[in-house]
Amino acid sequence: MAIPVIMPKLEMAQETATVVEWLKKEGEEVKKGEPLLTVETDKVTLDIESPATGILAGVQVSPGQVVPVTEVIAYILAPGERLDESASRQVSREPIAAVPLPPPFPVPPSGKVRATPVARRIARERGIDLATVTGSGPRGRIQAADVRAAALTSVPSAEIGGVEGRVVLLAGMRRTIAERMTASYQTAPHITLTVRVDMAAFEAMRAQLNARAEAWGQPRASVTALLVKAVAWALKRHPWLNSMLQEDAIHLLPQINVGVAVALEEGLIVPVVREADRKSVAEIAAQVNDLVTRARAGRLTPADVAGGTFTLSNLGPFGIEQFSAIINPPQAAILAVGAIQDEAVIAAGQVVVRPVVRMTLSADHRIVDGATAARFLADLREALEAPTLLLW
Repeated sequence: MAIPVIMPKLEMAQETATVVEWLKKEGEEVKKGEPLLTVETDKVTLDIESPATGILAGVQVSPGQVVPVTEVIAYILAPGERLDESASRQVSREPIAAVPLPPPFPVPPSGKVRATPVARRIARERGIDLATVTGSGPRGRIQAADVRAAALTSVPSAEIGGVEGRVVLLAGMRRTIAERMTASYQTAPHITLTVRVDMAAFEAMRAQLNARAEAWGQPRASVTALLVKAVAWALKRHPWLNSMLQEDAIHLLPQINVGVAVALEEGLIVPVVREADRKSVAEIAAQVNDLVTRARAGRLTPADVAGGTFTLSNLGPFGIEQFSAIINPPQAAILAVGAIQDEAVIAAGQVVVRPVVRMTLSADHRIVDGATAARFLADLREALEAPTLLLW
């Protein structure tokens, strides 16, 4: 009996997915659980496994096509079985939209190129033929870094106003970011507030925790991980910052799920630490390390990036002193964190040097008033300057 291959629903709000590449050819034998094709949603790129062992047949979609979720896109047949006409008609009962893609758009020969999902996505967005890229991964699998390196020597160009420049396709993750950030900035009236925080006690606590973590063989806690803990603590006391506006109602959310913005070469992704207020520092540190590592390797799942209720964006490692971030819809707020730097401050009538950080909260003014946002920041600053409060 023919087993249908269905475009899976990977996210709650997902309606379609884009076929990036078929990893098996029509008529080729596949095994159950073996990667069959790569698809891309507006957040992640994933390999989809074969639902059964048999022969791939009735493939109706090509790379670059957008397919509704739950749509039958192919079949797996038993050896010697043929796809009957009724099944063929079921596959093609509705036209499938194609994404308009300007040339060059590489379609690697199916089954001939071994590459990670993120490498395929970058190649598609940058117009790189994977067949021309040498892989550095296990058994020659092409990694994201391999595609980026190839892009330096194979760059499409166009002439605009008499000047020749590089052309980068606004697609995939980059297109999603553009659409979501534009909608957020046009829809949500942003209010921004900045505080300066003395991080001396915070840094002393982090040094103690990491010394203990190393002695116990546990992951070190990054600044971001400890900030997640502090933010969750403050959100527990200020639920309006942990809410979202849907139609004409403000929903105060029962869970505190802190998203951590991770910068990638091809864009920005926000994996989520769920129920951060209920987790220990050690648990958060391990989870943040894991999420960031998998984000940069292109191995996040839809569950990793779903359900965020507040976002933390830390550009301190890049040396940025202060910045404002755009709210990640439909959340109510986002916290932008700059670099921790030594500054001269006045303490007890004396000029002393302290590690200082500037944090800027962007909040949706439809949900959060200035005073509410200010109280949240005040409590967060107090917790960072006296970290023992996090135990209260």
